[in-house]
Amino acid sequence: MGATLQQIASYLDKSGWKYRVDEEESRILTGVYADNIEDFLIVVELDEDGDFFKLFAPRVLSGIQDHPHKGAILQTMLSISWETKMLQWEYDPSDGEIRAIIEFPLEDSTLTEKQFNRCLHGLVQIVDEMAMPRLNVVMETGKDPGDLEAGERLLLTLQEEAPGLLEMLERAMEARKQRGRFPSN
Repeated sequence: MGATLQQIASYLDKSGWKYRVDEEESRILTGVYADNIEDFLIVVELDEDGDFFKLFAPRVLSGIQDHPHKGAILQTMLSISWETKMLQWEYDPSDGEIRAIIEFPLEDSTLTEKQFNRCLHGLVQIVDEMAMPRLNVVMETGKDPGDLEAGERLLLTLQEEAPGLLEMLERAMEARKQRGRFPSN
């Protein structure tokens, strides 16, 4: 069963998207105006005679193979994958290209319009609104601002779930600091 390019083109038509079908490569090329990516190209690709669906944004970042914060960039990409649904990151070590991708097997089922739209809008929203601002900070500073946000969310959850626990932890951490200090002479 799977999916066909014509089926996906009809989904794009219903939503008013402009696109180009590349039958030879079994893919559709489209794009979107975005706030944080200059040329947000989107590729819809079918493999295995339509039994495997891919939706990706190539060249979201490029040239990071020699970037001073390469490790932090790759770690942040993995963190974003952990924190979100569907989205994965791919890194080509030969040229440093990074792409954002959503892919899954269709096998004996069809790709519904609702599934396709969720993937398309999810890719755009996660990459442009959440990932790129965060990755841009990491590229400049080497520090992931998402780590701080995750820590703050954890603290709020602890505060809500176990009132008083944060104050107890704070006192315990302060006592531990004091035990580790040498008296000054």
